[in-house]
Amino acid sequence: MNTGTPMNTFAWLVKREYWENRGGFLWTPAIVATVFLSIMVLALVWAEFMARKNGVDINGIQLEQLTRHLGPEEMAKMQAGMDIGLLTLGVPIGIALFFVVFFYGIGALYNDRADRSALFWKSLPISDTGTVLSKVAAAIVLAPVLATFALIALQLGFLILMSLYALLHGINPFPLLWSPTHLVAMWVKLFLMLPVNALWALPTIGWLLLCSSFARSKPFLWAVMLPIFAGVLNSWIGLMNHLSLSNTWFWRHIVGRLLTSIFPGSWLDAEQLREGFQEAGGMHVGVNGISPTLTFEAIGNALATPDMLIGIVAGAAMIAGAIYFRRQRTESYA
Repeated sequence: MNTGTPMNTFAWLVKREYWENRGGFLWTPAIVATVFLSIMVLALVWAEFMARKNGVDINGIQLEQLTRHLGPEEMAKMQAGMDIGLLTLGVPIGIALFFVVFFYGIGALYNDRADRSALFWKSLPISDTGTVLSKVAAAIVLAPVLATFALIALQLGFLILMSLYALLHGINPFPLLWSPTHLVAMWVKLFLMLPVNALWALPTIGWLLLCSSFARSKPFLWAVMLPIFAGVLNSWIGLMNHLSLSNTWFWRHIVGRLLTSIFPGSWLDAEQLREGFQEAGGMHVGVNGISPTLTFEAIGNALATPDMLIGIVAGAAMIAGAIYFRRQRTESYA
């Protein structure tokens, strides 16, 4: 087999990961998006049925006359609320992506040893480093990119459904739903967040691959129970107290980073994000009003935070450990 240059070899390895895990990487977010879009269709059909039966008014204003009573400020608030709704659609896809990547990482190197296919791949002119890094790229780049496209498709489907519903009631949907400034800014930020999410996810994917490479059996228990046991033991003996740190710090920065960093957007400040969502429902407008953490500047600044930099170093070290064990072990014991 001629794989060509190192870059061609690496691209081929990533394609291999895609074809072997297409069900998780491609079809899982697509199915989740389709299911939620179907639920929305049913919800709108039910809403229309109730509207025909009872009529719909908002503060005494019929739905068909709603836009006639909206001034610029009210229109801006409605667009801000629409932005929140569109971003919230990403939650189910993010949850699905988390489980797909988590279980992919656990089995990525272990399964090759379990079915002895590792012996075949080692017989090819492919380095263990390239093999492991291709799995890293598949987990933190390929899968999130496909999930982002699924989210955008879900958002577009939602906007089309809402537009048809608005037209049915004599409302022009374009000023409310199809503001190009808001939509383009939102989608650009979604893609700009991908490298931030990828770097933030390195501790988790590094830990999962490390467990997948060295565990002779039951890598899931190694990956999950070892950090949790360490957290319980730390809470019991109060080790962090001797370092002037709380037990919460250990659970958040050690256990949490090892197990949950692959969740999209988990690097965002939760309290600041919550306050931003509340402000978006008040006077602030659009994606920038939802949270200061979602501005272009804040996304860039996230790359230089101590938590990010320490996580990158720790993730790289664990990936190096996974490469080492990949070279040393070719078999597992179920």
